[in-house]
Amino acid sequence: MTSTPRLRLPYLMQNQAQKHVTLNESLRQLDALVQLSVMSASTAEQPATPGEGDVYILPAGASGEAWDAATAGNLAAYQDGAWAFVSPGEGWIAYVRDEALPLVFGAGSWSNLTVREASLFGVNAAPDTTNRLAVKSDAELLSHDDVTPGSGDARKVINRADSARTASVLFQSGFQGAAEIGLCGDDDFTLRVSADGLAFEDALRVSTDTGDFSLDGKVAVGKAAATCALDVAGPIRCGAYTMATLPSASATGAGAIIHIYNESGGATLAFSDGTNWRRVADRAVVS
Repeated sequence: MTSTPRLRLPYLMQNQAQKHVTLNESLRQLDALVQLSVMSASTAEQPATPGEGDVYILPAGASGEAWDAATAGNLAAYQDGAWAFVSPGEGWIAYVRDEALPLVFGAGSWSNLTVREASLFGVNAAPDTTNRLAVKSDAELLSHDDVTPGSGDARKVINRADSARTASVLFQSGFQGAAEIGLCGDDDFTLRVSADGLAFEDALRVSTDTGDFSLDGKVAVGKAAATCALDVAGPIRCGAYTMATLPSASATGAGAIIHIYNESGGATLAFSDGTNWRRVADRAVVS
């Protein structure tokens, strides 16, 4: 071998004349490559007045008297008043000064070392092929970007393949599901709960078509538990209307209750029989 296998530094050969020339060539190459720091990886035109020791990563289309014939991706080092070119090896890392970022060389090109893709990632926990991101922590923080800076918004996106799939947040105790919120097998937004982690019951469902929501089970307001479908600990206020602004009794449906404050007999509660509004007190049609 006439050079080292990794940095390709020339060896001093037995009985070689002018050994200092070979030694100085190795020292120059070491000076360029050790703690590799380059001026730029995007400068395409050969600098007119480079500084001694300046190193560049040559981009595609680099031009200049010395750079014209050089290979894109190679290192161009200005030493002793001339340009020397070095082909990088797999895994070499360079700090790019004008962009303040590290690059790594692999598969024939340079890439941003700070932007890497990993198939599994764990923080204080072991990920697996099901939970590719695993975190064990008392708290996790997701904040808006005030560094780049960003827009000030902070949005978490959960994307499913189609409306028959699930996009949700599942809450567990001892790794047993107790509550889930999100899109659970259809397009309606649902809050559902489970006593065993297997069977879930809807507690709240919001239609994405109309915005209407439905509550399953009993609802207590102002108290710990309900004894009927709606159990309110306190007064209930109905919508108030004049005779001129009454909604359609048939459209609201039988059983609806409203307050009419200028009915002929005075303010009154009225209910719909499916066709007319009737006073609660005597069931007479309001007038």
